Amino acid sequence: MLPVALTHAARHDGGMERMQIGLTVAALMLGVATPARPQQLRIATPLTAQVPEAADTPYPGGTITLDVDASDTTRGLFRVAETIPLAPGARSITLLYPQWLPGTHAPRGPINLIGDLKFSVGGKSVAWTRDPIEVYAFRVALPEGARELVARFIHTAPLEPAQGRISMTAEMLNLQWEKVSLYPAGHYVRRIRIKPSAVFPQGWTAASALNGMKLARRRVDWDETDYETLVDSPIFAGLNFKSWDLGHAVNMPVVADAPEQLVLRVQDLARLRSMVEQGLAVFGAPPFDHYALLVALTARMGAIGLEHQRSSENSLDPRSFADWDANDWDRNVLAHELSHAWNGKFRRPAGLWTPDYRQPMQNDLLWVYEGQTQFWGYVLAARSGLQTKQTVLDMIARNAAGLAEQAGRDWRSIADTTYDPIIGARRPRPHGSLTRGEDYYAEGALVWLEADQIIRDGTGGARGLDDFARAFFAYPGGGPRQKTYTRDDLITALNAIHPYDWRAFFATRIDQPGLAAPLAGIEKAGYRLVWKDRPNAY
Repeated sequence: MLPVALTHAARHDGGMERMQIGLTVAALMLGVATPARPQQLRIATPLTAQVPEAADTPYPGGTITLDVDASDTTRGLFRVAETIPLAPGARSITLLYPQWLPGTHAPRGPINLIGDLKFSVGGKSVAWTRDPIEVYAFRVALPEGARELVARFIHTAPLEPAQGRISMTAEMLNLQWEKVSLYPAGHYVRRIRIKPSAVFPQGWTAASALNGMKLARRRVDWDETDYETLVDSPIFAGLNFKSWDLGHAVNMPVVADAPEQLVLRVQDLARLRSMVEQGLAVFGAPPFDHYALLVALTARMGAIGLEHQRSSENSLDPRSFADWDANDWDRNVLAHELSHAWNGKFRRPAGLWTPDYRQPMQNDLLWVYEGQTQFWGYVLAARSGLQTKQTVLDMIARNAAGLAEQAGRDWRSIADTTYDPIIGARRPRPHGSLTRGEDYYAEGALVWLEADQIIRDGTGGARGLDDFARAFFAYPGGGPRQKTYTRDDLITALNAIHPYDWRAFFATRIDQPGLAAPLAGIEKAGYRLVWKDRPNAY
């Protein structure tokens, strides 16, 4: 056998010492008379889910009590005590932390921010284990005769943006119930009953779409509800607070970094009220009995624009109301999120309706859910004066320009970008023009602008996308406040307004990559996208 030479070089006091060690393969195998037997590998068994699937049955234990102490704004801590009544004879329970969150279209539940999780029965600690496959699931063994299980933990709100969105400051907070609760597996979330309460700092005011708000010192209680409604009803609370009535059972509770930011001119309040009226004119009867347009005027709490059926979470520049004209660029989120009450929350793509927050969502119709909502956000803002017409035109131009010069169009369709919330998770990327992102928003809006113009051209101006919206999104009353749809349903509804080959229209503009940006709607409306040597005002 040939010797194996290993050479080692080391520096000592500015010099180089070289050592050569000669070894033979035989020396390395000293004492081995026969070839070594190969090591036996333990191969992982196929994965099998152990968490029960959600069934449309009520949780048999009874009403859960959820208490959240949100008073520690210095350290940014939400302390949770959750009392879960148990079914008679139960010897174990699986509790889930919400993973797939509505409105985010992705598994974004921040389970990494949970700390100090402990369970007890009758004041005595009980052990828990995390499911090895579904890490959002906690298995708890119960002693004989257990009647209720108490879960205590802390949601550690981010203190800086690198840790996540900041949801608590010295002046305000955003309490999202899915971040501070667990729920029993095996049931539709709408079949789980829960009674929420929260403690806030002294002198703070809280607002939500939840019913039956009762204040006792720093503690706020709400009526018993179901877990789905609870998760869909977040809280804005703050030291600097004011609320405005926008009419039609819509109010606008506002928290601010400073009290002087809570001002609103009479004419600007009229524009906000007009936005609500324009929404009703476009979409018809609302799918809510009351609505809270929650607003945070802040540079300290993290930015948000998130839709719910009876409320929305919106953040604006601190002086968006006090300096209304200078902040014309900043208010479109209000019209966008209001539109979602109809488009997204009431009428919902079939793949985005899930029975719990464990089942993955299917995003293939986000170009309707978000793209058409983007279109209506433009329309409602311009028609109501929430933003000037020129600002809205400049927003459309900026988006269209970016899409027109996008290298990623060659390989990635709009349909495929609907999965970006899952695969991209809004993380920074080095070459966004090549990889594309959540373009179903801006490009979806351009596609719907073209659809509107096709209807107007084909009907001699007698009809437009407004007619589709009223037929498709209006709440008929008396029935469920959620109704799903498919692409076929969409095409059928459009053909009822104006017969056209809508299937081919969407197949090319949504499903096919390698096409130029859809600017036909802009051009049919009498405009052109032009390039200048300076940015537009927006």
